[in-house]
Amino acid sequence: MKKKLLALGLACAMGLSLLAGCGGDAGESSQTPDNSGTPASQSGEEAAGQVYYLNFKPEQDGQWQELAEIYTAETGVPVTVQTAASGTYETMLTSEMAKSDAPTLFQVNGPVGLNNWRDYCYDLSGSQIYGELTSDDYALKDGDSVAGIAYVIESYGIIVNQTLLSEAGYTVEDIQSFEDLKAVAEDITARSADLGFAAFTSAGMDSSSDWRFKTHLANLPIYFEYLDRGITSTDAIEGTYLDNYRAIWDLYINNSTCSPAELTAKTANDSLNEFVSGQAVFYQNGSWEFANVVGEGKLSEDEVTMIPIYFGVGDEANQGLCTGSENYWCVNKNASEEDIQATLDFMYWCVTDETALQAMTGGEGAMPSGEAGMGFAIPFQQAPASANLFVQLDAEMTAEGKTPVSWNFTTMPSEEWKNMVGSALSVYAADQTDTNWDGVVSAFVDNWAAEYALANGG
Repeated sequence: MKKKLLALGLACAMGLSLLAGCGGDAGESSQTPDNSGTPASQSGEEAAGQVYYLNFKPEQDGQWQELAEIYTAETGVPVTVQTAASGTYETMLTSEMAKSDAPTLFQVNGPVGLNNWRDYCYDLSGSQIYGELTSDDYALKDGDSVAGIAYVIESYGIIVNQTLLSEAGYTVEDIQSFEDLKAVAEDITARSADLGFAAFTSAGMDSSSDWRFKTHLANLPIYFEYLDRGITSTDAIEGTYLDNYRAIWDLYINNSTCSPAELTAKTANDSLNEFVSGQAVFYQNGSWEFANVVGEGKLSEDEVTMIPIYFGVGDEANQGLCTGSENYWCVNKNASEEDIQATLDFMYWCVTDETALQAMTGGEGAMPSGEAGMGFAIPFQQAPASANLFVQLDAEMTAEGKTPVSWNFTTMPSEEWKNMVGSALSVYAADQTDTNWDGVVSAFVDNWAAEYALANGG
């Protein structure tokens, strides 16, 4: 985990800054941020305040560190970027918020995450970054206030090594449903000794990887149940599609690079390295992994694609990728007025400055240093199209009339619920009995109701 205080100590203003945002009630602060639209560093005043960004995404740590350094060089405003290790963000945020130098910029994953942090969220409804959103759908509302702003729209599915798939005698056109995926994967497994590769990468269940299955894969049974019931959240999940969840989990763990009993020790890096090194055809992950799988010493853009996580439900031929956001920027209203203003300025710069936009949306070589950009699709008016192939595929599928699977895991009742589901999946993977699957069902259904009641004062 990195922490870098990037202060160059510039005493006078520099002209390449940005327009300031303005906001509403600043909680404990004694002043209101300047709503003139001009930050101190551009208006000729001495730069004031600092930014401390607690970053959720370890895969983009290097890019954020570089952007922070550039911003400090341009404005004289110190920017600290600290990045939480995978699966530890909520714990780290709790710890950091208790300190005197707490983060000024942090994130929540949606309405459930907001429940824990609403008392810290500055109202962004009057800010310039809010005015840059392409749609109000990307604002996280808390009554009449704007508690958070989505800064990236992402997609996930099954990333495919098309070269290996071709060597196995198939193309992605052969996979249009769960049954197709199952037939291809099991055929590859039957011939894996001769082919020299497996169907799926390891479905690692350590803390760096288990979110792919206890959260992202678990989104599918929630999505289809919500669709059936015409709801967007619930205090009691019914588990209508947990048999489908079991079927695809079985497919992943019984047709992979390792035995199911080894999964608790397998990491996110294990799975990534297996895919990049050509040990497996299929790899469940998202658009955020683009720079990790494509580039020099990795796979070529022509070799990879992404297909939906087919689930055996509904109109699979017209199913798209799982697309949405759980990445909402929030500003700490308990920070000083100077730090709030500095943070609003930094956020606005990130979504309007040409260098920052290229860093956020670009691919290989997009950073000023020559490193790969973040490859994000970002919901802001001045954003260029993302260079990320997986983002482009999502747009193409949607344009073709395929229906994206919405992100409903933001309604999961608690982190503890996810952990209990993950533990039950691990137990089942090691010993695939009906009794152990009943444990997964209980963790999913019974614990949902219990955790929802606990979180909502029931």
